[in-house]
Amino acid sequence: MSDFVKRLSSFREEVFPTHSGLYRKLAREGQQPQALMISCADSRVMPEVITQSGPGELFVCRNAGNIVPPFSTMNGGVSSAIEYAVVALGVRDIIVCGHSDCGAMKGLCNHDLLAPMPNVAAWLRHSQAAYSIVCQAYPESLPERDRVRAVAMENVVIQLDHLRTHPSVAAKLATNDITLHGWFFDIETGEVQVYDGVERRFQVVAGEKPMPVAVTGRATPHIMDDPLMAAE
Repeated sequence: MSDFVKRLSSFREEVFPTHSGLYRKLAREGQQPQALMISCADSRVMPEVITQSGPGELFVCRNAGNIVPPFSTMNGGVSSAIEYAVVALGVRDIIVCGHSDCGAMKGLCNHDLLAPMPNVAAWLRHSQAAYSIVCQAYPESLPERDRVRAVAMENVVIQLDHLRTHPSVAAKLATNDITLHGWFFDIETGEVQVYDGVERRFQVVAGEKPMPVAVTGRATPHIMDDPLMAAE
């Protein structure tokens, strides 16, 4: 802990003074983050560093496996963070960010690793669909490293589906007031791939090309063209 104490002192004495005006403004006016990022708790994945975000720009929720439990299954920190970000802070973008060499996804692929961690095993049930997809739809000869990577990518898509079950998110999608994004961060290369919901695949973000999105709001907000007429 001595290293952290030194870094705390360094922040307070050297870093904070150059940003003190911004921190005072944030303390006085509150936060208005541009997006919510749900990422893995892996210490190698740092959302603020990856996105080069400063104080007040990114609302972050981290957990093992960048998991979003379906709304009906549990009331916990992830669900509360989503609801607060959408309703109280009014974020217009939510990012689910998976990554390479994910320990949680390794656990899914090797159940013996989870035997001494019953809470982790229970938590990872929310990613079981991703593992099943890879087991049944991918080649059996897939090397273990590639299998873990495939599960991690499929897991991002599964968690995006779970996001849509949350009432606050569903309502904003219906009014075209929120967009969902799926990202995959490669630790070794620093590359970020983005999920294209139309083509249903991950793409490398390059140059000035528009970034694909996973889920956008409805083109027509309501299923019924004339609710009053439908009621008659």
